Amino acid sequence: MKKLILAAVIAATTAGSASAATIYEGKGLTYKLKGDFQIQLRKDVGKDQNLNVDFDDLELKNSVIYDLGNDMKAFGQLDFGYKNAANGKDKEKSSQLEEAYVGMQFGNVSVSVGQQNFAVDSFGVDEQLEDELKEDRFDATATDGNDVVRVDVNMDNFTLILSTELEADSEKSADGKGFDIFMSTAVAGVELGAAYQTFNDKKTATSPDVDVWGVSAIYDAGFAEFGVDYSKSDDGTVEASQYNVITIIPVAATTDLGLGLTKVEEDGKDDVSEWYVNVVYKFPTQKNVSVFAEIADTDEDDVKMGYLAGMRLKF
Repeated sequence: MKKLILAAVIAATTAGSASAATIYEGKGLTYKLKGDFQIQLRKDVGKDQNLNVDFDDLELKNSVIYDLGNDMKAFGQLDFGYKNAANGKDKEKSSQLEEAYVGMQFGNVSVSVGQQNFAVDSFGVDEQLEDELKEDRFDATATDGNDVVRVDVNMDNFTLILSTELEADSEKSADGKGFDIFMSTAVAGVELGAAYQTFNDKKTATSPDVDVWGVSAIYDAGFAEFGVDYSKSDDGTVEASQYNVITIIPVAATTDLGLGLTKVEEDGKDDVSEWYVNVVYKFPTQKNVSVFAEIADTDEDDVKMGYLAGMRLKF
């Protein structure tokens, strides 16, 4: 589930902040540990799906920050995920490396290198807990890599993220090449976002370059938040477009009700729409402990409604 635009954009140096536990702090060194444990009972949207226990997420994030003085910092991030092993998808490995990068921060600007998310991963308004369709056209193309150079610029009312996936020579490292950019700001109470990406997965010698662009807007009316995004991809042969519409209603200080609609139009395929309704309750004494539920369905033929309920603990 993606967070709302400006709330989702976090500089690399703050990856361990917010609810993270500070394990050590002294002599200019800060080491923080952050966790995200989410387990749910889930029946997927689709044909002949059965109820199962799903693990999403099971993450531990390690953040190391050195204060170098003169408004400069050096940082490193090492994140592991355990959901694939818990779900039985990879029984040989107990964990999966999700992020591994180092970088430098100079005031409001940070530069990082390694395995991490692309700039366009911050795009979108989708608030579905478990998507049947892709979150947007960027998510359908690529949103992370292991040869990434990334620049984050975080101002008071403006965020700019640039990233590139290098074309690696090693067969063990290569996972495509590309460039992308994400920008966001707020104007008259409306959060605006825009993104662009060109990417080639390099899976074959004839793999095409895919160009993707998208725009988004969110307005907080007080009694509810309203959001919409539109994204489009083109590989020179097939074009696909997608839009998301969401409404988040705070029905109580501890409870949010979410409603959303996603539609995908792709050349050569029937249009597909998906709707969802979810509710998230955060315990008033511990906001990092929450329970949630969701129902969802698509307009595809012979597809049955899906549902889930679960619990999440963060630190």
